[in-house]
Amino acid sequence: MADLAQTGAPSLPPAAERYLAYLASERRASAHTLEAYRRDLGRLFSLAQGRTAECLRSHDIRQFAARLHSEGLGGRSIARALSSWRGFFRWLVRLHDLPANPVDGIRAPRSPKRLPGVLSPDQAGALLDALPEDPLEIRDCAMFELFYSSGLRLSELAGLNLAQGVDLAAGEVTVCGKRGKTRIVPVGAKARLALQAWQDLRGALAAGDEPALFVSQRGGRLSTSMIGRRLDRWAQKQGMNVHVHPHMLRHSFASHLLQSSSDLRAVQELLGHASIRTTQIYTHLDFQHLAKTYDAAHPRARRKPDKP
Repeated sequence: MADLAQTGAPSLPPAAERYLAYLASERRASAHTLEAYRRDLGRLFSLAQGRTAECLRSHDIRQFAARLHSEGLGGRSIARALSSWRGFFRWLVRLHDLPANPVDGIRAPRSPKRLPGVLSPDQAGALLDALPEDPLEIRDCAMFELFYSSGLRLSELAGLNLAQGVDLAAGEVTVCGKRGKTRIVPVGAKARLALQAWQDLRGALAAGDEPALFVSQRGGRLSTSMIGRRLDRWAQKQGMNVHVHPHMLRHSFASHLLQSSSDLRAVQELLGHASIRTTQIYTHLDFQHLAKTYDAAHPRARRKPDKP
């Protein structure tokens, strides 16, 4: 607890300090969790302006949440703060005879759902059509082509093994996704060519007993963080003015498929989503694409400058 105070964390009333000590000793909360609780409780008592926890009521908590929202704090951050406050007051109710928990029943305002970033088809082409110059870039191009061709998650791609998963002859890849669910996804022609080029060179880099399909320069399985760095490096090398991360290729895969087919159920299966609601976010992206096409093509959609 002293370490947290030394980092410039807010000073708290004795009851709150005892609650944090309880979390540390009884609940074995991590230092990161304790720091987050301290920050959230600091917000609570800053908003309370000298009032003790026993004096606060539900209408005060609602006002505090509204104040945080008006100051620009997002819905998720407010929800986390309310959760921290709720736990603190629950502890007071149980051990210090507080009559009721003033945070019960209070919810944070909803945050607008952020749409995932995607590449345009032209941007995807610019990223993937560039020619590799060395074995590591040949490996990278195979990874990026497979990302975009099959819509894999980063963990799924990093977990692929040479002896199982990718069947170039059949043009498909078998992956184990979330909750251990296995699915088979097609692999496009360009991805198959890139994967074959990499497999022809992989033996020169891989350690003798390494099962991973994609290996590092040292011969071991390539980590997810390194895959992300290599993709960002490759995008910068191609002169792209956007930060390209692995999940963006998965998003682009889904969005471009919907633009062409509008088959939401098929895209759900290919992505391995358990719920169609998760896939439906790409319909919003698809509508944005259609709206831009409409604005550019329809004679009544184009705005003309006002005449002087």
